[in-house]
Amino acid sequence: MTVPNIQALLETLPASYRGPGGAVAVVKNGELVGQQVWGYADLRRRILMGPNTLMPICSITKQMLCLILKDLERNPTPEMAKRGNVSQQLADGLCEVIPRELIDTGLRLDHLHKNQSGIRDYWAMSMFWGTQPEGEFTLADDAKKALGRTKSLHYQPGTQYSYCNLNFHILARVVEHVSGKPLGELLAERLFSPAQMTTAALCPDNAHLPPPCVGYEGDETSGYIPAINRTQWAGDAGVVASLEDMVAYECYLDQAWADPQSLYREMAQDPTFEHGRPARYGYGLEHMKIGQIATIGHGGAIRGFRLHRIQAPSERLSVVVMLNHQADAAAVAGRILHEILGLPRRVPLVSIPSPSWEGYFFDPDAQLVVHVGVGRPGQVIVTYTGDSETLNLVDEGHAESGSTAATISVNHLILHRMEDGRYIHTKRIIAGQQPAEDYVGDYHCAEVDSTFHCRGGGFMLYGFFDGFLGQGPVELMRYLGDDIWLLRCARGLDAPAPGDWTVVFQRDDHGAITSVVFGCWLARKVVFVRQ
Repeated sequence: MTVPNIQALLETLPASYRGPGGAVAVVKNGELVGQQVWGYADLRRRILMGPNTLMPICSITKQMLCLILKDLERNPTPEMAKRGNVSQQLADGLCEVIPRELIDTGLRLDHLHKNQSGIRDYWAMSMFWGTQPEGEFTLADDAKKALGRTKSLHYQPGTQYSYCNLNFHILARVVEHVSGKPLGELLAERLFSPAQMTTAALCPDNAHLPPPCVGYEGDETSGYIPAINRTQWAGDAGVVASLEDMVAYECYLDQAWADPQSLYREMAQDPTFEHGRPARYGYGLEHMKIGQIATIGHGGAIRGFRLHRIQAPSERLSVVVMLNHQADAAAVAGRILHEILGLPRRVPLVSIPSPSWEGYFFDPDAQLVVHVGVGRPGQVIVTYTGDSETLNLVDEGHAESGSTAATISVNHLILHRMEDGRYIHTKRIIAGQQPAEDYVGDYHCAEVDSTFHCRGGGFMLYGFFDGFLGQGPVELMRYLGDDIWLLRCARGLDAPAPGDWTVVFQRDDHGAITSVVFGCWLARKVVFVRQ
């Protein structure tokens, strides 16, 4: 695709992905070849979006943290060099930062940057600690309390993948502990300056982002509302940057890719699970194929903002998308890449999926519910991680996407989630109604220091939590069957929120409810005992 055609493509985006404002850029062969900026950074004050408008880039921060980690390994500070073995210093630093119970699991630094640690995500866990969606969460106090209450894992390190912000919070604290320097200073010296990202900076406090850009919740139907976010984080997120900064970053990475010995090339090697099984995530980089083209990149999201960067190294092509609303930035980036590369789109079977696909299924290993619905002809929609994923029918009983395969057989559903490294065998939940009175009561989890209150009557239940962050809001629950309920968490401390929590009540030999197990993809198998 020619440069004029790329620009023409970008100019179609505002009408296709409607919202307050956005900024996109395409970098080819280390040069900017297309850019489109539209809309408003602040609707109420009528301030236009510009290529120099700063936005929080959210989880894209993770790969930047990992660049600092790798740079310190190769180029330690003078104090680190005096102490000798840098790898050992970082390993020892991990032991200084995390609770002893996690050290005893065999947890390593590489488990963290691959999202293979088995640590439950603290933004999901914040619901148990009584957070309000617009509540405060501080690095100095709350993050330390959250980490101190992280004493067990939801799987053995190195065996599976699950996204976890706390992994990168820990990595950032290790980097600061070993280097003796704050993360913002390290980023400025070792990345932003050499990459000529002239306005990029670490801004850990989402309540005090640099003006004028405002992030928005809502849509055209309900209206766009300025998003309130009072969380603090540094490492798992926290960097603010403009489109101009991100273009400079892509040019910097393109240049680094040309050097086989560069830090970026080392970071971008294909990741693995234990025993060499292929994985898809490492050093804050997601490895995916679009068509047959290998790509690396990452998305970013907090309440009011959605971003994505994706790079096809073999084509020397990168796309950056920055939105101050909650449209799907990954879809925008994928569309641009598809069009520029002229990749064919897979055409699903034009048939209506069998009714046997639809329903709720239970994964007993992770104690999680899977929901399957029907999309357009030839498509089924699977919800397991909190996000819905569209799979295309291959035949009547089998459907696939780029990262998941599903097979349905009467009352059994098998999912192969390549990214997670898991085959998931589930059984259909037979729908029914169950009187709420059996479940009503108070339940406590000593490990995470949280109390769950279950209230209601008839066939309606409500749930809410108390913890060190306060008293959380009341959430609605829905009965599925077999003592399995869903608890809805549409708005959490972070955005996107965990979504539906699977709630599995446990009975003793006499049929009395004794405990309840909570789980979502980000945080599984949290057990509360009835009081």
